[in-house]
Amino acid sequence: MLFAFLTWQLVARGPLRRLDERLGVRLHDGAGLPHPLAEFFSDLGNTSVAVPALAVSAAAVTWWVRRGTGRVAWWPALTALFAILVVPALVLPLKEIFDRPGQPSAEGLGYYPSGHTATATVAYGVALLLLLAGPVPPHRRDVRRALTATWLLLVVCVSYGLVRQGYHWPLDVAASWCLGGAVLQVVAMVLVRVRVRERPRTPAPAPDDATRRQEPRADEPERGDVA
Repeated sequence: MLFAFLTWQLVARGPLRRLDERLGVRLHDGAGLPHPLAEFFSDLGNTSVAVPALAVSAAAVTWWVRRGTGRVAWWPALTALFAILVVPALVLPLKEIFDRPGQPSAEGLGYYPSGHTATATVAYGVALLLLLAGPVPPHRRDVRRALTATWLLLVVCVSYGLVRQGYHWPLDVAASWCLGGAVLQVVAMVLVRVRVRERPRTPAPAPDDATRRQEPRADEPERGDVA
């Protein structure tokens, strides 16, 4: 719904688009983070950076499942592959349809939505969901919050770097947040079922000597019974 609203404002040249263009120029030309640092942040949205991070997460979860269950699980690799393929399948047709020009410092057309932002949102987000569905147990809320905060920070840094460097308008990155969020919701619903099935079960503790002494033997009559 939000993506549809942003797209309508873009196509209709509504007030949000005019605000978007003023804000984009101000973030690019005005005071802000040093441009070398902003360039580093924008590079975190490259597939050459985000995809290896996702692959490491998938490999770690696969190893965790193998150690706990003794068998190889394919769902981490398939989930990572889905994330890699779904971003261009969503973004590239939309770039061709809307053909939006970039900031004055950018060349060419096709900047809406942002591919780098979508890559960062989905690749790092799926890496996070894999870890939450695998090695990080639900009771470790501190670790889960820290990982989630790291993902949010990465997405924000990539988005800011792209606008600061003049590669995209703010509306471009906001549209990719919507697309990436929809993809992550689908992945999260699937991984909820997988987590219940794949989480290694903790074996029940063996009864101690005192428990064994208290338990009656099957061939012994209980007190009060007639032999």
